[in-house]
Amino acid sequence: MTGFPLDSIEKASLDELSALQLKRLQSTLRHAYANSPVYRAKFDAAGVHPDDCRSLADLAKFPFTTKHDLRDSYPFGMLAVPREQCVRLHASSGTTGKPTVVAYTRNDVDMWSACVARSIRAAGARPGDLVHVSYGYGLFTGGLGAHYGAEKLGLTVVPFGGGQTERQVQLIVDFKPDIIMVTPSYMLAIADEFEKQGLSPAESSLRTGIFGAEPWTNDMRRAIEQRMGIDAVDIYGLSEVIGPGVASECVETKDGPTVWEDHFYPEIIDPETGALLEDGQIGELVFTSLTKEALPIIRYRTRDLTRLLPGTARSMRRMEKITGRSDDMMIVRGVNVFPTQIEELILKRAELAPHYQCILTREGAMDALTVAVEVRPGLAPDSAAVQAAARQLQHEIKAYVGTTAAIELRAEGGVERSGGKARRVLDRRR
Repeated sequence: MTGFPLDSIEKASLDELSALQLKRLQSTLRHAYANSPVYRAKFDAAGVHPDDCRSLADLAKFPFTTKHDLRDSYPFGMLAVPREQCVRLHASSGTTGKPTVVAYTRNDVDMWSACVARSIRAAGARPGDLVHVSYGYGLFTGGLGAHYGAEKLGLTVVPFGGGQTERQVQLIVDFKPDIIMVTPSYMLAIADEFEKQGLSPAESSLRTGIFGAEPWTNDMRRAIEQRMGIDAVDIYGLSEVIGPGVASECVETKDGPTVWEDHFYPEIIDPETGALLEDGQIGELVFTSLTKEALPIIRYRTRDLTRLLPGTARSMRRMEKITGRSDDMMIVRGVNVFPTQIEELILKRAELAPHYQCILTREGAMDALTVAVEVRPGLAPDSAAVQAAARQLQHEIKAYVGTTAAIELRAEGGVERSGGKARRVLDRRR
C-alpha cells in the first residue's frame, strides 16, 4: 500500500521556502504589533517596528518572548484576537494557580491539525491506518493534537489517553492498530504489560510509534524498536508554540525532526548572551510562529538545547535530538515541572524549611520524582504535624503541578547547601 502524497512546500527550493517565510513573518509581526498590547509594548521598548523586518535576518532585531511573558499576562493578556474568536484553550503546567495559557482560532486549529497530519504522514502512515493515541487528553496539548492530526489525515483514531495499561494492551490486541502515539517511557511500560500477560510485544499489529512529550535518546529508540518490532520516530512541539507537530522525524531517515519551517521559523542562540548562532552550532532553540492568529509567538525561548542541520528527506532544516535544557525544567512522564513550582508549595507549609531538592529516578521504564525537603528547626520529621504537611505537599504537587511525587522528609541540615547556585535537581536516571 502506498503512502500519502507530500505537500509541495516540503520539497520546495530553499529560495521558494525563504520567500514564503519572509512574507508570513512580516504579516505575523504586523498582526502581533497591531493587536497584542504586550507585543506592542515589547517592540516599542526595544525600538523596533514590524516595518524594520525586510529580510529573515532582520528577525534578530526583535525581542525574545519567554514563559514569563505568558505568565505575567495570564490568562488572556497576550491574545492578538478577542477571546470570543478563540475556539480552544489549552494550558501547560505553570506556577501555582497560574498555568501557561495558549489559545487557538478555528484557523489555528486547522493549521495545527495539518502540521500533525504532516508529521504522522512523515512517520510512514498509509491510507486506512488505525492510530492508538495514548497521550493525555485535556488541557495538555498532546492527546487532542495527535487526535485532530490523525483525523485530518483521514485515519481512524482510538482516543485512549494515558493510564489503564492492562486495557491499553487489550485494545491493541483486539483493535490491531498500525500506529501508536505515546511518550517513549510509557511505550516501555506497555511493552512490560504485554509480557506480563504472556504476549510478545514484537508480534503486535503495531508498525510505527510516534513518540514525544519528553526527551529520549537514540539508545532508547533502538531498545523500543527491537522490543516492539516497530519504527520509532520523534515528534517535537511545545504548547507555547502550538503543541505537538512543530517538527517531526521522517521514517525513511530517522535523523532528527524536520522543522515545518513554513509555519515555524527556528533560530539557535547562545543561551547566555542571546547572540544568534549559525546552523550546526549547539545552542538554545528559539521559535517564531508564521501563521498563528490567536497567540502569535515571536522569538520564543524554548530553553531546549540542540542545533539546526540541513534537510535530508525534506528540503526544510532538521533539528538534532534535544540534548538538554538551559534551565532547571524537568519533564516527568510528559509533564513540565520547574523546581520553583515545588518551592512555592513548600513555602506554604510552616512546618517545612525552604531547603529542598528534586530527585529524578527511573522505576522500570517510568520516571519518578522525589522531593527531599527539610523540616523547620526544632521539629522532628516523624511528628504528626510534619507528616500531615508532607501529605498536603504531595497532594498540592499533584493538583497544581500535575505530577505525582514522593516526599522525603529530612532533619535540619539534611539537604546539601551550596555556596553559589543551589543544586535543585539531582537526576539519577542515567
